[in-house]
Amino acid sequence: MERAEMLAYCLAKPGAWLDRPWEGDEVVKVGSRIFAFLGNGDGRPTVGIKCGPTREVADEWLHRHPDDARPMPYIGRSGWNTLRLDGGIDVDELTEAVDASYDMVVAKLPRRERPTA
Repeated sequence: MERAEMLAYCLAKPGAWLDRPWEGDEVVKVGSRIFAFLGNGDGRPTVGIKCGPTREVADEWLHRHPDDARPMPYIGRSGWNTLRLDGGIDVDELTEAVDASYDMVVAKLPRRERPTA
């Protein structure tokens, strides 16, 4: 999957919007919270997403895709992983993971920030 395709997929989610909170970084938010970090880790396209409510749950990705998944720096302990877009993870699995990240983040938003669509 190309980075531009992943960005378009993320932005198609209800209430999603692009932010550039740090120089050179793009994130996709819903309400005030990030649900996807778009990057080019080591020159390869990646997406950072919430892969589970805990590190233990998110570690399943590391076991299934040892070459294409790793804990995110700083927030990995909270269940966030970086997934390679051009590796062995198929497109359906990547989009399902983004859907799950979006759903987990929306569930934690205050009602006034949740998308209505």
